[in-house]
Amino acid sequence: MNILSQQEEKELLVFIKVWLKFHGYTQKDLANELNIKSSRTSEITKKFKALHKKGGIFNIVKNLIKIEQNWLNNIPTNSEKENETHSYNQLDIDSLVNQIKKDSHK
Repeated sequence: MNILSQQEEKELLVFIKVWLKFHGYTQKDLANELNIKSSRTSEITKKFKALHKKGGIFNIVKNLIKIEQNWLNNIPTNSEKENETHSYNQLDIDSLVNQIKKDSHK
């Protein structure tokens, strides 16, 4: 089956909304990860339909797992890369302090 049924589509959207909320991300974050310009539900759905056509529900799940791994490993999303030149975690305080000192001398 190459097409998501209406019921599958509804269930997928409910799952996505709960999944995003659980991780503290938005539809915009998901859209960035999916490399789509709009974060509208209809555009995200269109992307999932395209992924489904290429490999079924397995392909959708594979992409969601990859996104979740990026988020759990604190890999910046596309939008975060555009807005920040440096990514710091809690253990990188020395680098952050050094960057602040460097920026304040400019």
